[in-house]
Amino acid sequence: MDLLTVSVTLAGILVFLLGGTVWIGVSLFLVGLSGLMIFTGLPATTIMANIAWNNTSGSTMLALPLFIFMGEILFRSKISDNLFKGLAPWMDAIPGRLLHVNIFASALFAAVSGSSAATTATVGKITLPEFEKRDYDRKLSLGSLAGSGTLGFLIPPSMMMLVYGIMADVSIGKLFIAGFIPGVLIALVFSGYVIIRCMRNPSLAPESASSYSWGDRMRGIPLLAPVVILVGVVLGSIYAGWATPTEAAAVGVVGSLFFAALGRSLTWNVFREALMGCVKTSCMIMWIVCGAAFLSVAVGYLGIPRKLTEAIAQAGVSPYMLIIILSVMYLFMGCLLDGFSMIVMSLPISLPLISMAGFDPVWYGIYLVIMIQVAQITPPVGFNLFVINGLTGEDMGKIAMASMPFFIMLLIITAVLTIFPDIVLFLPSLMVR
Repeated sequence: MDLLTVSVTLAGILVFLLGGTVWIGVSLFLVGLSGLMIFTGLPATTIMANIAWNNTSGSTMLALPLFIFMGEILFRSKISDNLFKGLAPWMDAIPGRLLHVNIFASALFAAVSGSSAATTATVGKITLPEFEKRDYDRKLSLGSLAGSGTLGFLIPPSMMMLVYGIMADVSIGKLFIAGFIPGVLIALVFSGYVIIRCMRNPSLAPESASSYSWGDRMRGIPLLAPVVILVGVVLGSIYAGWATPTEAAAVGVVGSLFFAALGRSLTWNVFREALMGCVKTSCMIMWIVCGAAFLSVAVGYLGIPRKLTEAIAQAGVSPYMLIIILSVMYLFMGCLLDGFSMIVMSLPISLPLISMAGFDPVWYGIYLVIMIQVAQITPPVGFNLFVINGLTGEDMGKIAMASMPFFIMLLIITAVLTIFPDIVLFLPSLMVR
């Protein structure tokens, strides 16, 4: 069976289906079915049924809807509004002032929502009107929001990490912990960039007529407490080995319901909308994951990963050159596809190559998530750009240009993490087994 013929046939079917606006999950199932039925005599439908059952019946997959539900509750309650009120007094004294709220509110909200779109939408709804009112530089305001919103994928818990962990059979707890230092590093680099820009040109973030006192700062701490406590409980229990990611997610849901009720923002409508949002998002992700898992098995039966791995091994490509090749591939994919599609379409091929090159699969998960972050602010399908366009009505090209410095910073950080992988692997190595 010729590798080129099989690969071109499957790629052609996939491009045809996606070009015909067939749902991604359905397209993946159909490509897998076509490959098995055309090139093998295996019982394709039986394999498909087994794969779908195995990928949805495990306890690990239960963490996905639980984390989504937790994020939905926080997104629709007053807890997200309180993030701005609690952070604003502390950020006002730093060059760049409230622009840092974009960054650190995104980091905090990301740590309990796991969604880049939810993080960008929630923080943007609160901060952008304030920036406009205070005459902040529009370009830097939009760019910092677009870049910081991508932290929803990296700072745990992360939906992308869950999907990658399930598909790659990697410890989700280790992935969550591995994302912590890179996430904080990215937030600090973004913040440092804003400080440098505003020190050189203070008019980018003009001083407000009213300043915050230390009393205002102290009163802001209780407003941050719900998010900080939830982050500490969810991640701390996983890190200490007291709970699995699924158990920690369940605790997070209970905690978010408690704090929403405590803040008197847990109405029946909020609960119903959060539940429906959770069901829709979970079903979409599970459908894609099942389709991707089936395609991965089909590709494995056809021998494509093994033959491709052998070809690259014979070509003598170095590990770093492999990462450069993959990075270019992901940058191209990010122009056309969403993050979930990038994972499920590339993993059956890329993971064997990464293993052959000697990279840790936990490290590769973080690398892949950062490349998806880059895709979030890459036109024409950068989803964060669409979110900000919906919030502000600004031209997509203007938003993309405003995001460019943050795009470049993400690529530089990716290079640093590739050269120094221990930045990613340090905390997972300390985890209780």
